[in-house]
Amino acid sequence: MRKENKMVIYQLFPRLFTNTSATFVPNGTIEENGVGKMNDIDATVLASLKDLGVTHLWYTGIIEHANKTDYSRYGIASSNPHVVKGNAGSPYAIRDYYDVDPDIAVDVPNRIQEFKDLVNRTHEAGMKVIIDFVPNHVAREYGSDAKPAGVEDLGATDDKGMFFSPTNNFFYITGKDFQPNVHLGLGEERYVEYPAKATGNDCYHEHPDVCDWYETVKLNYGVDPWNGCHHFSPIPPTWHKMCDILLYWAAMGVDGFRCDMAHMVPVDFWHWAIAKVKEQYPEVVFIAELYDVNIYHNYIHYGGFDYLYDKVNLYDTLCAIVKNDAPASAITQCWQRVEGVQDHMLNFLENHDELRVAAPQLFGSAEAALPAVIVSATMSKSPFMVYQGQELGEPAAGAIGFSGDDGRTSIFDYCTMPTVVRWYNGGKCGIQRLNNKERRIRAFYKKVLRMCNDLEAIREGAFFDLMYANYHSINPNKQYVYLRHTASQTLVIAVNFSDADVHTAIDIPEHAFSFLGITPGRYFMKEMLSGKQKTVEFSPEAKFELQIPAHGALVWEINY
Repeated sequence: MRKENKMVIYQLFPRLFTNTSATFVPNGTIEENGVGKMNDIDATVLASLKDLGVTHLWYTGIIEHANKTDYSRYGIASSNPHVVKGNAGSPYAIRDYYDVDPDIAVDVPNRIQEFKDLVNRTHEAGMKVIIDFVPNHVAREYGSDAKPAGVEDLGATDDKGMFFSPTNNFFYITGKDFQPNVHLGLGEERYVEYPAKATGNDCYHEHPDVCDWYETVKLNYGVDPWNGCHHFSPIPPTWHKMCDILLYWAAMGVDGFRCDMAHMVPVDFWHWAIAKVKEQYPEVVFIAELYDVNIYHNYIHYGGFDYLYDKVNLYDTLCAIVKNDAPASAITQCWQRVEGVQDHMLNFLENHDELRVAAPQLFGSAEAALPAVIVSATMSKSPFMVYQGQELGEPAAGAIGFSGDDGRTSIFDYCTMPTVVRWYNGGKCGIQRLNNKERRIRAFYKKVLRMCNDLEAIREGAFFDLMYANYHSINPNKQYVYLRHTASQTLVIAVNFSDADVHTAIDIPEHAFSFLGITPGRYFMKEMLSGKQKTVEFSPEAKFELQIPAHGALVWEINY
């Protein structure tokens, strides 16, 4: 019986993904540069993503956040532009936890229904929906105009004369104006905040810098910043309010939450809140963004998270290998470091926070990343994530606005992604307008993403590292080899991080056969990326020949 799918997540910003504006003005407005809409993510778009091998869509920027576009005619308060980054604003500076961002709606008054329709279309296409939950901070001018009856707004009953109180939602720098090292405007347009609130990146004074998250306010979960004391009994009001927000979106059919900066919120909250949500919605998945291997086990076993970003372990290691700053054999330490929780890791090569792999600031080409993609996608049963346009080699070239030319697709501005615009092709969703290089890259990603679930050994098989038996036969600085195995399928996977083809022969040690329960013998094999076939002696006594292309990989399959 087939087990549940391995999660293949595709992250996309609706306001970027289907924006086909032909004009571009640096730091442009929504009228100048256009914006994508939820309604544009129609059955054709969804079918194409499903065909790519995607199982889950992470719709980023759904919840209303601060921006510089005026929607006051719809009863939506405007944000002071001096505490907004870029014109479109950060999707992590939440203005209203109970509302959908008006930028991505065709009919703004009907925006929540448009989101519900998007959820339904995604489900009908055979995929699940993930959205962001941003629990650590909100926009400086947070205020909900869409909250359900009886819901008290964040900060509504805070004692602003207290720096810290367990019953407050925010931290207050008492007796001080908010005075960041950015211009706050003049006269009636000046942004005024008194007393100043603590800033989202744990900045507990009134002078955050431009590099701080000055557009956000830190939420109070009952931990006193000065002495670290926990005030969790009775349950702090912030806990109840944030759990209610999770339940609100789960009731709309959301299948999972990517929890922003989860490690900056006490694990005790997650232990309590995730259990509360799963009492009513047991299938909802929780993914934690965190950056400390030392807390992985605690956030899974106690906190209750299903999956964690493995940024500081596998992602950082793979980047270092591609840049020649670490040997390929360092991958062995990655799985050893997370042994026991490896299947709870979320693997990726791109997301909105990281550099594009094709950007000159990182690898300079999408092809250089391909062996890292194979490792990230196939070495475990854990989820694998792709970021919008990654499968096309999107390089995020040039300065768009607030972030400058930083090798990332801007999350703060109204803009487009040229490769995605050509693939989207006015809603036709095809390769007709892609160049040959983009077509090859997309074809590679399609094979890899579909293998994640088409091949049983990747979806649910055991992992066996072959490096210890092959330091004599391969270059451990540039090649890495391993097995994935189930009772009915074995895969021999080899990757080559060098810019030259490699022809070699490796050993499959006796311990691999006994540990995995493989019967030695003569088998027909197929290479899943190239389609090549061969019949080989697969045993501890026989060498297994490999001809790995430069910046490439092999996935040899045996079916029993």
